[in-house]
Amino acid sequence: MTRSAREVLEQEFLQVRAKTLEIAAFFDRLHAAEVSDIDHSQLDLLEQGCRILSDDKHDKAARVQLLFSRAYEADWREKFSL
Repeated sequence: MTRSAREVLEQEFLQVRAKTLEIAAFFDRLHAAEVSDIDHSQLDLLEQGCRILSDDKHDKAARVQLLFSRAYEADWREKFSL
């Protein structure tokens, strides 16, 4: 059964609000700390993920998943000794 947009918002608002606050607090802690010694490629990925969340395109979950995924390599079994 498909829920309406209103039902989705009403049922999930508090949970998503808490996750949003958690992400905001992470960025606050990060920027309060010494940022010169971090892996900026990881920070760039997180910032790109946040931009995906705020754009007007669909398939946000799929695009964020792809952002954090490794590119396919045909020899992956050998690389992981499988």
